[in-house]
Amino acid sequence: MAEMNNNIWGLSEATPGVQQEQLPMAQGQHDTIAYRLSQILIKLNQGDHLDPAELAEEFGTHVRTIQRDLKVRLVYLPLLKTRGRYHLEAAYLGKLKFSDIERFAALAGVRGLFPSMDRDFLKDLLGQPVQAPWLVRGHHYEDLSTHVGVFSQLEKAVIQNRVLHLDLFKDGQTKTYLDVQPYRLLNTKGIWYLAAVHDGRIKTFGVGKIRSVQVQAQDFSRDASVEAAIQTEEGIWHSPQPQKVLLAVAPAAAEYFKRRQLIPHQKIVSEAADGALTVETIVGHANQILPIVRYWIPSVRILSPEDWQEQLLDQLSSYSNGSASGRDADFAEQRKART
Repeated sequence: MAEMNNNIWGLSEATPGVQQEQLPMAQGQHDTIAYRLSQILIKLNQGDHLDPAELAEEFGTHVRTIQRDLKVRLVYLPLLKTRGRYHLEAAYLGKLKFSDIERFAALAGVRGLFPSMDRDFLKDLLGQPVQAPWLVRGHHYEDLSTHVGVFSQLEKAVIQNRVLHLDLFKDGQTKTYLDVQPYRLLNTKGIWYLAAVHDGRIKTFGVGKIRSVQVQAQDFSRDASVEAAIQTEEGIWHSPQPQKVLLAVAPAAAEYFKRRQLIPHQKIVSEAADGALTVETIVGHANQILPIVRYWIPSVRILSPEDWQEQLLDQLSSYSNGSASGRDADFAEQRKART
């Protein structure tokens, strides 16, 4: 894979010779994992005791996101928790240089995607082995070893704001997409996608399906609204008219929805006396919700929009009958938003 560039991952460049200082806050950087992790690491390295709620306010994100940073993304750090605040074991204070923190933050944001990120990486930075009691299992990541050249071209095009022509293998044949404006490389559930604008719409192209990339001399100006949409949307579905969805979650499954976010933009609206939940989300397409509801049947059902629940029932009925659903005829239309 091509060398990672700070601009792609939203990581600010360090000033040579400066250590243990906060990076200057640039517009939009609050929402970047690498930037946030670098700041948290700097604070930990200089001995700060961190309150997740205070960090969430500082970085403009949810407390659950900060908890995920500390407990999952920084799982290899020898962290202690004292009176609700997280801090680094005294023996490890000051062991990281600024450049080490910067590199680790970038890698930790996409930990597991790059072959250089292994258990010994942080141990070497800290100076001695750390016995970690955790075993964290994530997604099985897509093997792009045969797409190194394509990935490298996409990285450069994103950085340089260059228009692309793409040849993509789709539906058994190669299709060409002209004048694609690449905005960001995304990894969702272990699969790499190119988030881009094509024909005036935000689309996602599976990197593994791209057969060739032709970088054009023409560049393009980034649209702030497109940037915001890509940053905000948690999946690969993009729609100019997001849909609010309400789910009914039975008591048997409620614990799992309370423990962590299982659907995009998950919000628990109410909890009944028996433990049942009403959960709200906002999504760009029905396929962000239907597979999840199918997985949780019979403990989860769609309250609104009602036609999505009907679509789900039609799909299940067709599956049990061994035939294709009439409502699945819109599958081709889905692919216009996700390529």
